[in-house]
Amino acid sequence: MNLKRQLLVASLLMLLIPWAGLQFVLELDDALRQQARQQLREQAERLAETAGDLMIGMPAVASGEPAIYVEPLTSTINLDGYGDDWPGYDDVNPLRNWQSSNASGSGLPALHWQAATDQQNLYLLIRISPRQPVFFNPGNPDQPHDRLSLWLKPDTQNVSPDQPPLSWLIRTPAPGQVYGLIGATLKPDYRVSSYWQGAGDGWQLELKLPMPAGRSRLGFAALWGEGGAETMTVSTPTDPLPVLVSRNLVLERQIESQLNRGQRARLVEPAGWIIARQSAASATSGPEFDALSPLQVIEQISLNALRALVRFYQPEPTAIKTGGNQIDTDTLPSEGLVRHEDDSVWLVTTRPVFGGRTLVLEQSLDQLLTLSGSTLGSVIARSTFIIVALTLVLLGYASWLSWRITRLQRAVSASIDEDGRITGTVPDSHAKDELGQLQRHFSLVVDRLHGYNRYLESFSRRLSHELKTPVAVVRSSLENLSHCETEGERRQYIERAASATERLRQILHGMSEAARLEQSLDHADKEHFDLAEVAAQATAAYQALDSSHNIRYSGPETGLQLTGSPELIVQLLDKLVDNARDFTPEGGLIEVGLETTAEGLCLSVFNEGSSLPDSPATDIFSPFVSLREGREQGHLGQGLLIVNLIADYHGGRVDAQNRTQGGIDGVCFRVIIPATHS
Repeated sequence: MNLKRQLLVASLLMLLIPWAGLQFVLELDDALRQQARQQLREQAERLAETAGDLMIGMPAVASGEPAIYVEPLTSTINLDGYGDDWPGYDDVNPLRNWQSSNASGSGLPALHWQAATDQQNLYLLIRISPRQPVFFNPGNPDQPHDRLSLWLKPDTQNVSPDQPPLSWLIRTPAPGQVYGLIGATLKPDYRVSSYWQGAGDGWQLELKLPMPAGRSRLGFAALWGEGGAETMTVSTPTDPLPVLVSRNLVLERQIESQLNRGQRARLVEPAGWIIARQSAASATSGPEFDALSPLQVIEQISLNALRALVRFYQPEPTAIKTGGNQIDTDTLPSEGLVRHEDDSVWLVTTRPVFGGRTLVLEQSLDQLLTLSGSTLGSVIARSTFIIVALTLVLLGYASWLSWRITRLQRAVSASIDEDGRITGTVPDSHAKDELGQLQRHFSLVVDRLHGYNRYLESFSRRLSHELKTPVAVVRSSLENLSHCETEGERRQYIERAASATERLRQILHGMSEAARLEQSLDHADKEHFDLAEVAAQATAAYQALDSSHNIRYSGPETGLQLTGSPELIVQLLDKLVDNARDFTPEGGLIEVGLETTAEGLCLSVFNEGSSLPDSPATDIFSPFVSLREGREQGHLGQGLLIVNLIADYHGGRVDAQNRTQGGIDGVCFRVIIPATHS
């Protein structure tokens, strides 16, 4: 088994455990969600009926109807003019839980307020900003000053609708405690007490009055004088006055007894105000971190990771905003997953309630997973132990691979000295994986480089041998030319010198041809052409120019398209056919073939009579490599290098092998171009 398969099998062994665990968790989560969705529907129906029965006779707050939301108190409020003891106080964003009314005209201050109740008294915290107050002057009551008017219209079930609202006036000569003045008589009403205080760039009033019954209506306005007798005002809506909306504690107690762990319910008016909210805490949390054992720590980490994975595979929840006292029910899905501002994910269902109200019931998804959390954590902890064991096995395996690679590196380094000369060999390897193949390839490369270096060391001798004869002919012809007495003899020596000079030119041209070809390939343009037509026409031209050999073409005449350079393909054929002539006896066969194979287009040149060495010491397609020992002079081994360059330009490769074709022994050179380039 090769190295890749070994690592793949080892990795798969580790992936089976978390994959199986993840599939189990996803199936469990889906089953729990389906079951919770069904239970949530049934529970919402029961809660909607309970809420509807308790809300009979209580009018709903219609959408768009002005309202003042009254928050129930869980602690006592100190009447001092400051809001730090109010529910939901936020030092960073002081106005986060406040209601507001825009100024009636451009440039007027804004009016903000909060309302709360302890079921006996109604508390109001009212702020005007920006506005520096002008206090009441008892010595000059008509002088403009800042004041607050308060109106109360009790519940119409107990009071005639035509009866005018009760009113109070609150003014003070200085910051501090102040009582309300009855609007008709301006007599102090000690039931309405307040505390006036400065607040940043404005002023703030905290007041207390008896809690009105039922859905009474309450409004107030801030007034002050500007420019003489003119009175400026910012106020709540006055026609009609805002209705007081508070949470129904009786309904909340009824809902609390019907909620399960990790659930919460809200009853919402048509205007979006929450008149009942209740929640049941999730299962009891585990012990503190310091009290956990190492196994329990791993279990908790595993459970948190499982929750993250489950959320990743869950449908995308709908983002909603439900953090305040008002909800836009139009943004709530009737059923499905929702994400709150704190990034928690809940399963939600909504049901209509008597009077146009809406019941919103939610189930925490974390609670669902916690039902089987300890079991899952235990499974994952044991799986972690198995994974650690497998990891140690892989570490040992990786160390063994590292030792083999280091040994190969040392063997390669020892085979080459500091000057780059080959001084030794790389031992073969009997391993059948990739590292064994790599070591065998290194051994082969080192052997080839050793032979190539020997060839380069003898290149100067070969070049001197190639140039010696034409240079000697030129020199002897010039020496004999000075002793010639007849014109015929001089012409004979001049022709011999010219022939030798041409031989020198051919040798030098062959040395530079490959370099020029590499430069021209960088600027060559590719085009679509018919390779079969080019090969057939070129073969016919070779036969017409060479009658001493049998040169023929085997393949289709047309129909094999290629993207490349037809001129370079002809040059490639010239080199291969010219090489074949040098090794083919007179009258021998040279066959140019073209066919389509599984690897792509295959262009081949077969010649009769010669054979390649069984194990050549060097690559015959490398520069300055020639097997023409004892044959014609003037060959420096550049022809097959040019063939290799042209084949590589077309995305192909070239090889050579001994072959018997049609009962004739010879050598076949093949150029294979992949289908992507055809």
